[in-house]
Amino acid sequence: MSERNRIYLASPHMSGLEQRYIDEAFTSNWVAPLGPNVEAFEQELADYVGSAGAVALSSGTAAIHLALVLLDVQAGDIVFCSSLTFVASANPILYQKATPVFIDSEPGSWNMSPLALERAMKVYADKGQKPRAVIIVNLYGQSADYDSLKKICDGYGVPIIEDAAESLGATYKGRMSGTNGKFGVYSFNGNKIITTSGGGMLVSDDVESLNKAKYYATQARDIAKHYQHSQIGYNYRLSNVLAGIGRGQLQVLNQRIEQKRAIFDRYFRSLSDSGSFNFMPEASYGNSTRWLTTALVYNDKQNDNIESIINHLEENNIESRPVWKPLHLQPIFEGTDYYCHYDNEDVSKMLFNYGICLPSDTNMGLENQHFVIDQLKEIII
Repeated sequence: MSERNRIYLASPHMSGLEQRYIDEAFTSNWVAPLGPNVEAFEQELADYVGSAGAVALSSGTAAIHLALVLLDVQAGDIVFCSSLTFVASANPILYQKATPVFIDSEPGSWNMSPLALERAMKVYADKGQKPRAVIIVNLYGQSADYDSLKKICDGYGVPIIEDAAESLGATYKGRMSGTNGKFGVYSFNGNKIITTSGGGMLVSDDVESLNKAKYYATQARDIAKHYQHSQIGYNYRLSNVLAGIGRGQLQVLNQRIEQKRAIFDRYFRSLSDSGSFNFMPEASYGNSTRWLTTALVYNDKQNDNIESIINHLEENNIESRPVWKPLHLQPIFEGTDYYCHYDNEDVSKMLFNYGICLPSDTNMGLENQHFVIDQLKEIII
């Protein structure tokens, strides 16, 4: 392995502004869950995305779970979900003992296919098993096509949970990613465009539901001087210290988006003319943050696959990854229903077979990115 300092896919990037809010938490001894930073972070993020409210939580997964709880998803219910995504998008369906049905991507944005969704919706409605919710994932910093998807869902009276874990700061026809469904979900995991170390946020224009989310997220404690509980609750709230990190991070979000897009532009200018790279397209309906630069690689130089490219980069201390392995191909979901974009075209599987996520770390610097580009040219072009 090269002795060169490691180049990461996406690492936490502190601005220095975070320390002020952390210090305030320590000075006031408000280091336990909840507190002024939590309340301020919720309001500041709601203001940024234009939602009526927000609830700061321990993870994006917790936010999806609470959205399902709020929609009264129960054992035996059907929930549709994007297939090309991280398993955390679908695991909460299993928490509720519901049944996931996976929906393919469409090639224009890599996000949920309206064609596949419409077919699945008709099949399940005809069986009397209309889904209780549809979880639509915005991949790699880009919103799905919500006008098309929402028209289908609205026609059947099915609410949307918008999994915007990877797309905070992106737009769809002037609306902020995460605000196109009944509920929106963000993640502040360490690799996201802004981080709280670990954390998430649930947003909605339904303030009453958000108040219920706060109730469920704090162990569903009833209003009483003693500890009384009438419903099942969860320990899902974000701590006041971590919320302080989030407040500082949120102030540089637009700067991070500019940096991410600049990273993409350098890859595109350097590699797109080779004929070996087909970068994830940016849909005309919105603005992507380019959280991760992703591309399909057609490698004629080697009779090998994406794994060989990843291994070559790793030998030079460069972190890269395949795109998400579709959930309908995961062992845990074997036998689950899946609807392709076209009857004979599994877009998600194709994207997994040929897709790679390139280092998109805003800490990377020009010299390191050019080194990555040189290594890609060496093995591919």
